[in-house]
Amino acid sequence: MPPASAGAQRVEKHRAALRAQGLRPIQIWVPDTRAPGFAEECARQATIVNEANRADPELGQFMDTAAADLAEHVDALEAGHRE
Repeated sequence: MPPASAGAQRVEKHRAALRAQGLRPIQIWVPDTRAPGFAEECARQATIVNEANRADPELGQFMDTAAADLAEHVDALEAGHRE
């Protein structure tokens, strides 16, 4: 096998340092924002959300309350892991 290039060695050193910090690499798949129709689909979904907000003025408050409740539960779980 040929020797690794300087760039490859630098990348491997960086990855080793991250692993030493307790991190690990992962791969995720995300929507391709360059795909045809992506912007139109975003606009379509935003319109649906806006219409739902207009149809139910209390929806925003409900979602804010639910998010705050979830944040409390996450904080409690994380605090339990630290003790």
